[in-house]
Amino acid sequence: MDDFAAGLAVAGIPVARFEFPYMAKRRAARSAPNQEDGRSRGGPDPTPVLLETWRRVIAAIDMAGVSRRALVIGGKSMGGRMASMVADDEGVLGLVCLGYPFHPPKADVTTKRIVHLATLTTPALIVQGTRDTFGSQEEVVGYTLSPAIRVHWMADGDHSFKPRKSSGRTEPQNVAEAIATVAAFVRDVAETQRGL
Repeated sequence: MDDFAAGLAVAGIPVARFEFPYMAKRRAARSAPNQEDGRSRGGPDPTPVLLETWRRVIAAIDMAGVSRRALVIGGKSMGGRMASMVADDEGVLGLVCLGYPFHPPKADVTTKRIVHLATLTTPALIVQGTRDTFGSQEEVVGYTLSPAIRVHWMADGDHSFKPRKSSGRTEPQNVAEAIATVAAFVRDVAETQRGL
């Protein structure tokens, strides 16, 4: 996420970042004395806590002077999934999901996390590696997704967009392409909003 925030800033798109409560606890545990390399990390917060955190962050940004109607929200993996679950209700301009977790890895792919994606009305971009274990290109093309969703496939990328050496692609190439794709999407939805 550091690379994405920096790359988007260079492209002229400001990025605000935050931590879910469980992530802040993990960071604090890593820096506390007498911790065992952060192994006692604990899992993510329950879904209601994650969704409420997103709502509070959107409200705080809105109160700070950036209207939610001008805000594109998103995140990596679970953070993007949670953003996708509040986007319509919060009335944001757009949504970006980097490596969407369509299903748990190595699980029955019928366990999908996509029901709400069929009816999403917020313009959305999902940037996904073609061989992502949370939803490969081969799997995702068969899913029913809202017409508001664009999917950009990262060549030979895994969940972090890292390709195999044999592909002829590099991880920095895929990350740069993903940043450029996100920047173009944000500009596009902003321009569309201005034209309304």
